[in-house]
Amino acid sequence: MTKNVICLWYNGAAEEAANFYAKTFPDSKVGAVHYAPGDYPDGKQGDALMVDFTVLGIPCLGLNGGDAFTHSEAFSFQILTETQEETDRYWNAIVGNGGEESHCGWCRDKWGLSWQITPRALMEATTGKDRAAAKRAFDAMMDMNKIDIAAIEKAVAGK
Repeated sequence: MTKNVICLWYNGAAEEAANFYAKTFPDSKVGAVHYAPGDYPDGKQGDALMVDFTVLGIPCLGLNGGDAFTHSEAFSFQILTETQEETDRYWNAIVGNGGEESHCGWCRDKWGLSWQITPRALMEATTGKDRAAAKRAFDAMMDMNKIDIAAIEKAVAGK
């Protein structure tokens, strides 16, 4: 068993979320579903209580703990992408499945979990040695929801 697992709290939808992540992201899968051995405050014996799953190689545990806690942007998965097509595919999968757009490459899935869909080109542009180009790329990003790689490259070039 892995020593460090990210535990994500859900209100009854851990298995649905895990299945969505497994079909959306490579190196992702649903492992065991653990059913409640007895009734508990937010469920009944036999309900899916915990779900072991992996997102892009990161081990996670989905806990159906009820509505006491919700996700926030204080925690997010950052997914580095290589192309606009890959950026669009992940963004559209999350937003198109009941999620919502946010700013600067952030979006939220329908369960409230935040994702940063971040092209590697953006990271390289904003952390590069040419600080003026980095600022232009950063300023361009600040006006975006989903990141547009061509627009970032244009900003870096000063066009």
